Amino acid sequence: MMGKVNIGSIFRNFRRKAAKHSPAILTGFGIAGMITTTVLAVKATPKALSLLDEERYRQKRELVDEGVDVKDLEGFKLKPVDTVKVAWKCYIPAVVSGFASTACLIGANSVHTRRNTALLTAYNLVQTTFSEYKDKVVEEIGEKKEKTVRNKINQERIKNDPPVSKTVIVSGKGEQLCRDGVSGRYFYSDIDTIKRAINAINREMTYEMYVSLSDFYDQINLPHTDVSDYLGWNLDDGLVDIDFGTCLADDEEHTGVPCITLDYLVAPRYDYSKLM
Repeated sequence: MMGKVNIGSIFRNFRRKAAKHSPAILTGFGIAGMITTTVLAVKATPKALSLLDEERYRQKRELVDEGVDVKDLEGFKLKPVDTVKVAWKCYIPAVVSGFASTACLIGANSVHTRRNTALLTAYNLVQTTFSEYKDKVVEEIGEKKEKTVRNKINQERIKNDPPVSKTVIVSGKGEQLCRDGVSGRYFYSDIDTIKRAINAINREMTYEMYVSLSDFYDQINLPHTDVSDYLGWNLDDGLVDIDFGTCLADDEEHTGVPCITLDYLVAPRYDYSKLM
């Protein structure tokens, strides 16, 4: 015997999915609405032109009846106010569709803004919690032991995500295998090059008050990532500081090859351009 269909459960599931995908749904409706608006406006134009011709003929007949010579009415045009009065009703569907489409697009943007704000709040909370936890660990076990723990973590990351040769970026600024702590990408560079990049980015930040992660990647000749434009540092949080660790790669291409790991002591954050 088939179980009863739970209408309430189906409705709740549909509502959750609709809420989850609401930006895409609203954007789709907005785009479709704009297309519909154009179509409705095009369809309304012939009718509007016909009504304008009728009104123009009517006004000319009235002027002729009042004694105006027909020759003087050649090139006669309706006043703008009369044009609007005659034709505006034809475009009501297009105007309504345009307003509805605009509302959908504004709504989609509003949902995106609220979600990004929530993500930003969550990210900053995690960042603050991690910073406090790290400071407490250093206080409890000391800097040397904390760095040892960090190096072991980095070694585990390299083991789980080895630097396969086709994914190693050739930056043209050094030949030492390196691993970026934020993006997890492997690239060839050297400590001196990276230190010069840190100095350059810190000089820029003292003038501009903030720099993006993309700015730092430019200094070490790495391509931007999908999020590097949105992450960065603010001078209020201190200068960019990177701790260098050394681990060993153990994949087939780089067995026993030393790998410099980059740990950002001041983590880049999302709202870095916001001046305090």
